[in-house]
Amino acid sequence: MSENVDGTPALEWLTLPDLVEVLDEPLGKVRRLIDEHHLVGSRRTGVFAVPSLFIVDGRPLSSLRGTIIVLQDAGFTDDELIDWLLAEEESMGRSPIAALLAGHKSEVRRIARTLA
Repeated sequence: MSENVDGTPALEWLTLPDLVEVLDEPLGKVRRLIDEHHLVGSRRTGVFAVPSLFIVDGRPLSSLRGTIIVLQDAGFTDDELIDWLLAEEESMGRSPIAALLAGHKSEVRRIARTLA
């Protein structure tokens, strides 16, 4: 994975064909993972894609599904919740996705619940 100037991982977007390859799953299973909120993506680049940070060791980040559901319940669109997950959250001192990757799902979901 490439890095930004500040050393943080550069955001890469994975299209459906990329996800089939990275997850080593058929397209139908990849679509089911999206439908069941294990992954979330956006068409902001014109084609549906998922941030690569949401995949860890060839699987969707396990703590992502519950967090996606909390944010959707709070009224977030998929684009809004992706932006929130990737942006710096002042109260945490890092992005919510960085906190999830570090194993701090309770902290992330607690803050997400306050956003409704």
